[in-house]
Amino acid sequence: MSDGICNGHSPFHRLLQRSSSKSQHHEAISVKLIQDEGNKAEEQTHQLHCTASYIHASSDITSPSQRKRACRTVKVKKSTKRITDTKSTQSRKVTDYFPIRRSSRKSKSELKCEEKRRIDMLITNGIENGMMVRYIEGKGRGVFATQKFQKGQYVVEYHGDLLQITDAKKREALYAQDPTTGCYMYYFQYLSKTYCVDATKESDRLGRLINHSKNGNCQTKLHDINGIPHLILVASRDIQEGEELLYDYGDRSKASIDAHPWLKH
Repeated sequence: MSDGICNGHSPFHRLLQRSSSKSQHHEAISVKLIQDEGNKAEEQTHQLHCTASYIHASSDITSPSQRKRACRTVKVKKSTKRITDTKSTQSRKVTDYFPIRRSSRKSKSELKCEEKRRIDMLITNGIENGMMVRYIEGKGRGVFATQKFQKGQYVVEYHGDLLQITDAKKREALYAQDPTTGCYMYYFQYLSKTYCVDATKESDRLGRLINHSKNGNCQTKLHDINGIPHLILVASRDIQEGEELLYDYGDRSKASIDAHPWLKH
């Protein structure tokens, strides 16, 4: 007792002191636990608050069903825009993207004018292509094609002196005095006047040598150059290479047939 009293502390006091220190320790632990629990609760509360905030914020935007409808609305807007763009694209003209293409195909009138100019040039320059002269037994000279001619194509000019009817009759009377003179005079009508091409004079022109046939592959035609008529021969059907060129002289008079019996064929 005296030791305890001298020390100023009694055993009971020490017991209290130990118990108090223990209780302080427990108190500290309890406080810590409470603080930990508080922190956890605060964290959980914070998480819940965040979740609630997120849900609240999400609910402020739209509900799931509304979000689906909103998505559909966006898609509709996009498709509508696409349709609008397609319509605007369709409404554009081809020339907005490509330059104007003009056809290089020539009209019939242009082709006809070109063909006339070509024939004018051949006649004026005396050009005769695609033909050659051969001798035929019992018939004399004949002209044969060395190329193909299409129906309606120009073949050659019946070239000679262009005479009016009065002059032609005078020459014919002179030729009649010589039995060896062949028949190379061709009469025709042009602008209500009668003309004659006299090809009796020997020359290197081939038109005058083409023989007669009622079923010939050529026919005569008038071709005007600056108001002057030219007698030409065109293919009455397609002519193959190697064929003899023939046309109908058209003379059916008795005197002519008596003088030239081959006119009947």
